Amino acid sequence: MKKLIGGPGTLSGLILRIGQFLFAAASIGTMASSAYFSSFTAYSYLIASMGLQVLWSSGLACLDVYALRFKTHLHNPLLVSLFAVGDW
Repeated sequence: MKKLIGGPGTLSGLILRIGQFLFAAASIGTMASSAYFSSFTAYSYLIASMGLQVLWSSGLACLDVYALRFKTHLHNPLLVSLFAVGDW
């Protein structure tokens, strides 16, 4: 499998995951700091989905750190399909 920029287990992939984590956390903070956010169901669902995004991004960032530290490849077709479905 070709080594792609931003792919799993690369430094650029780790940087993208950290950015994804930071933007999701910032969106949670912005939505939660608004007045009366709990009275709108859509905001509650958005905060819940961004919470899942934070967990997903931090988990994959840890996996990228592991792959970079031990120099393993995460280009297994099963893992790549899991990443694609999870990010979708």
